[in-house]
Amino acid sequence: MAGRLVIVGAGQAAFSLGAKLRALKDERPITMIGSEDVLPYQRPPLSKKYLMGEMTFERLEFRPAEWFAENDVDIRLSTWVEEIERAAKTVRMQDGSKLSYEKLVLATGATPRTLPAGIGGDLDGVLTVRDKRDADRLMGEMKPGRKLLVIGGGYIGLEAAAVARKAGLDVTLIEMADRILQRVASADTAAIMRDVHRANGVSIIEKTGLTRLHGKDGHVTSAELSDGTVLDVDFVIVGIGVTPNDRLARDSGLDSGNGILVDSYTRTSDPDIHAVGDCASLPWEGGRVRLESVQNAVDQAEAAAVVLTGDEKPYAPKPWFWSDQYDVKLQIAGYNAGYDETVLRPGQREGSYSIWYFRQGKFLAVDAINDAKAYVSGKKLLDTGREPDRTVLADASADLKLLLA
Repeated sequence: MAGRLVIVGAGQAAFSLGAKLRALKDERPITMIGSEDVLPYQRPPLSKKYLMGEMTFERLEFRPAEWFAENDVDIRLSTWVEEIERAAKTVRMQDGSKLSYEKLVLATGATPRTLPAGIGGDLDGVLTVRDKRDADRLMGEMKPGRKLLVIGGGYIGLEAAAVARKAGLDVTLIEMADRILQRVASADTAAIMRDVHRANGVSIIEKTGLTRLHGKDGHVTSAELSDGTVLDVDFVIVGIGVTPNDRLARDSGLDSGNGILVDSYTRTSDPDIHAVGDCASLPWEGGRVRLESVQNAVDQAEAAAVVLTGDEKPYAPKPWFWSDQYDVKLQIAGYNAGYDETVLRPGQREGSYSIWYFRQGKFLAVDAINDAKAYVSGKKLLDTGREPDRTVLADASADLKLLLA
């Protein structure tokens, strides 16, 4: 039997790795180390159904405590690794204890970016959305009629705004860039989602940043914007991206750069240490990318499990993402980095659209807005390496099944 595998982290990627190893009948001892005080759980419903009281936390857990005992997975909660001692093949915990490993997997995830204390980022009521603790704090704030400021017009900010509006809050969202979703989606996608939010009562202010937050008795009370506007606020949600948790890797001398650098087999620059999930920077079309998604966390972790069992199969990402906002389901297949052309295609029913991304004529990705057919068609094209017929895309009355004929 192989020696101990230590997994640093207890999120989606960490759990998927352990579960896949056991599904592959791998019997090595596994220790999983998580800093939170709860068992591994799904994160996406945290900011939606759990926050709205529509789902209990127990339903978010991947498996009950019995699963870990029955599968010989030693899970240690409320603890974390302070240092990796690569030469000795041990990790040192925050309490000074040490744990030996034969193989080590870093599934440390990412941390939301926060506002500097100098502009009020340390005031009470200035919150992020990432884990259960964040969601529990937000529950106490999400009361009808309260004034919320969302900082950041990416998917996290837009999803937070949608949940708050559904709960009856007065919501303003500011985005410093020229438009919402500027880093991740086309102007067409942004325009559609902007209209959806405004129709639902969200005030979206673009090309406007935050100058500082003001407070009283340590709690945020107002926000001064870059255009001079001052907004009264009851609380603030900061959605300005995340930073990969790669300190352990960097401190131990592993190659890093916007995440922990891994090869196509999920190995770091130390062949006995792997990295998976949001913390990992993986090869992508001659460059590198971090794929912040549930899909990548699961697929990359399962690929690492296969490699750990001795089967040298490279991980070939096939990205897909989703975002639910009000009654709008946005599904994304592919990865649109570097696109230089888009095609907007109305769907077969009102309120449905698809946006098709190309780079130098090559199909990269599709955003499907309430258009499951477009998502499925685009994903199949990407999976098979085929190019969509432009005449079909240009004809809104054409059946998308023709793309796959």
